Amino acid sequence: MILNDNELLPSERAVYTLRTLYLSFGYRRYKVSKFEEYDLYAENKSFLSDKSILTFTDTDGRLMALKPDITLSIIKNTKDSSGMQKVFYNECVYRAGGSGFKEIMQTGLECIGDIDDFSTAEVISLAYKSLESISGSFLLDVSHMGFVTGLIGMITQNGAARSELMSAVGRKSADTVRAVCSDIGADKKYADALSAACLLYGTPREVLEKARPLCLNDEMRASYDALEKISGYMEKSGLAQNLRIDFSILNDTNYYNGIIFKGFIDGIPQSVLSGGRYDSLLSRLGRKQGAVGFAVYLDGLDRLFSDTDTCGGESIGG
Repeated sequence: MILNDNELLPSERAVYTLRTLYLSFGYRRYKVSKFEEYDLYAENKSFLSDKSILTFTDTDGRLMALKPDITLSIIKNTKDSSGMQKVFYNECVYRAGGSGFKEIMQTGLECIGDIDDFSTAEVISLAYKSLESISGSFLLDVSHMGFVTGLIGMITQNGAARSELMSAVGRKSADTVRAVCSDIGADKKYADALSAACLLYGTPREVLEKARPLCLNDEMRASYDALEKISGYMEKSGLAQNLRIDFSILNDTNYYNGIIFKGFIDGIPQSVLSGGRYDSLLSRLGRKQGAVGFAVYLDGLDRLFSDTDTCGGESIGG
């Protein structure tokens, strides 16, 4: 049987294209079961983008869950090893939608092992190429957890105040940042720096120039250096045109550390790609390795490209 590309849905074309891309970089296909024991997700609910979990009781009495996430399952079912494990997947996850639970096709990759600058840069470049293969109109926004958390750590160690500040930065609300800092009596210098950081957005060269004076401790300087290295690698590889730095991108510090990123396609209101460095997750699950990866959410592609023969669109930003 000859497969006609025109008969495939956009999401199905994306799966085949991304599989070819990941195989060409030495990633191997990883197949997972549709369900896992519920405890795995219950113990790591804050890692999940959707806290709703569809459960059922197995024949042996165990409470099981249809997978709301693939990364947790891959980490659970792979072992510590001295080498690098590079895997990709095409799987369905089960999450709550507008009218109940829905099955969502997801593809992505995980790089697990002794993560260095090169492996991180490779994953980010594959995230960029993944978006590029789906649409010519996309943006990949990159940040580093340590830049914001390093600054917030200088402002306060109070858990509630830290959460408020993280939330305000995520909403790009400089006014809220200043208000919280004022309420807790924070140094104005630090409040001004965090207010400025949460509003920074643009090309790597633009943002890094403005971010340099905001580096007030070693953690922030290390984060800045990591972003500078990644930006340089992407520029040399010809992958910087649609790359942006955005310090308002934040994830749960119990799971993520280091570089984080999100991908957007013109015409889809939410991010279609999300990833980053998640050594902290492995540590919580008793692993000593590092890890970086991302997932591409394909459920919006069929609606976006339903009237077109190819994946494409108008430019973002105008």
